[in-house]
Amino acid sequence: MIVDFHTHIFPPDLCANRDRYLERDRWFRTLYSDPRARMATAEDLIAALDEAGVDMAVTFGFAWADEDLCREHNDYVLDAVRRYPGRLVGFAVVQPLAGHQAMADAGRALDQGLRGIGELMPDGQGYTWDDEAVQPFVRFVAGRGVPLLTHANEGPGHDYPGKGGVGPAMLYRLALRHPDLVLVCAHWGGGLPFYELMPEVRAACRNVYYDTAASVFLYDDAIYRVAQACAPGKALFGSDYPLVRPGRYLRRIRALGLPPEVEAALLGGMAARLVGLAGMRDV
Repeated sequence: MIVDFHTHIFPPDLCANRDRYLERDRWFRTLYSDPRARMATAEDLIAALDEAGVDMAVTFGFAWADEDLCREHNDYVLDAVRRYPGRLVGFAVVQPLAGHQAMADAGRALDQGLRGIGELMPDGQGYTWDDEAVQPFVRFVAGRGVPLLTHANEGPGHDYPGKGGVGPAMLYRLALRHPDLVLVCAHWGGGLPFYELMPEVRAACRNVYYDTAASVFLYDDAIYRVAQACAPGKALFGSDYPLVRPGRYLRRIRALGLPPEVEAALLGGMAARLVGLAGMRDV
């Protein structure tokens, strides 16, 4: 089973009227003010999965600063996973600064069938993972035993829209503070897997995983072998669709000649374990 662990979907009305939302959210404006910035509905995602031969996708909305917008987007994701059982697994976006409301909304979404939280975007939502104000929410997620997917990025290198300050040091502190949290760091965790060569980092990050979203724009494909050497079995194939189509990733990954067991874990085995996908493809 092949699972794309990092995809975004948007309601058709939002796709058709993005200008209305550009004024409502600073980070959305940063990422989507360019009309060439692609957005996709659930139907678009299913077509892309079929085109690439991908069995399932973990999908989510946009991490709005406004909790009301998060709630509306979660409703669309809930509807999508109900319409496409066996193809889509949904995560919930929330605003952790909303406190009890965020926990209530996350709990409702999880109770109704979503299987994780994310992709959260601290830089766009106005907090860092070091802030005391968000720790109750992180404890709530850890207590529910579901993954928390956070945006992350590397510090060095070129700048681009959406590049923020969630890097390896902050993620390491988050893992230390919440050792029971299942933490998935997008975009290779900004390089955190490389630091797992340090014994104390490896111990703290025993429940930390890394998706490959946007890798084609950031790293040489040698990163797959390097990450496997540093943090074995902890990478998750994620395309960041609609930014990149999943087939583009699959062609490059399969050309690497990774050991079969490594490729299988990367392309779906680890995802199935993290979000309990066994048997879902046949629903």
